Amino acid sequence: MTVYETDLPGVGRKFEIDVDNGAQLVIVIHNTGKREVYRKPNPEADAEKVFEASNQLSQTIGSILEGAKFQPVEVDHEGTMLPGDTVLEWYTVTPDSELAGCSLGESAIREGSDVLVVAIQRGEEIITSPGPDTTVEPGDVLVVIGTQSQVLDFETLVADEVTEE
Repeated sequence: MTVYETDLPGVGRKFEIDVDNGAQLVIVIHNTGKREVYRKPNPEADAEKVFEASNQLSQTIGSILEGAKFQPVEVDHEGTMLPGDTVLEWYTVTPDSELAGCSLGESAIREGSDVLVVAIQRGEEIITSPGPDTTVEPGDVLVVIGTQSQVLDFETLVADEVTEE
């Protein structure tokens, strides 16, 4: 990420930051403490003002962005973190999956990874608390719960069979 700094005599300083898709974020810090934030869709485009903030508000926003108020938990996957080490994760069953056409009991998911399949989404239908006789079909979305390591084991167990939703 490139940051360009430019002195603005009598005004303050301008910072231009390259962001996704060639766009730029432009921040002007006035000598008075006022901050203005602009967005440019590309480097040649005119800047569009996003918002203006006082010195105090800018410091509050900055501390939040810096992580002073909240530090996200780093995980090795993109599930939903629950309290403790518990993760809720979604996986879509592909047509060529060995799980397709098998019951949950036959698939031995629970024994192989210790995750629990808590629901199956089949089109518009939600099957809550599916039992061992519930058959997994292609296109089903399996909702599993377990610890981070259990979910990662499950992902490894079904890596060639199931894709993450």
